[in-house]
Amino acid sequence: MVAFVLSWIVAFLITGGIVAYSKRRPVDVPMTWGEAMLSSLVVFFLMFWSYGVVPHQWLVWADNELNWRVDKFVVGPGGILKHSRDGGIMPIDITYVVLRDVIALLIYGIILGANIALWAMWQKRGKDAVTAAPERSAFGRPLIKEGSSS
Repeated sequence: MVAFVLSWIVAFLITGGIVAYSKRRPVDVPMTWGEAMLSSLVVFFLMFWSYGVVPHQWLVWADNELNWRVDKFVVGPGGILKHSRDGGIMPIDITYVVLRDVIALLIYGIILGANIALWAMWQKRGKDAVTAAPERSAFGRPLIKEGSSS
């Protein structure tokens, strides 16, 4: 469990560093060769860590410490997921290995969503919020209050 939690902490720290850097980097300044190489190294390491190490640590924890095996069946609270041959209502068996793999799939989905969000945040950095358009009259002209300088 310690390795799994630590793998998430490392991923969050690297992601936080990227977010902090994106807030202070000017948009219109081109990257130097060294900055581009360092940035590509950090992004490659984050993707390797997020898509490789984090799910691996989950699978190792589930297999070893949680002891989720093929011969252990998920019955749920009160036996609601018990198979029909054992007196339940489910027509299929759900083993802990299936549950382990579904959780790994959810981890990949969370990481993919965060990956897309980070790329979008980087591309949209530095853009001002859209200013609200002034109210318009029935004729299409902007309405301006009397005495305002604009």
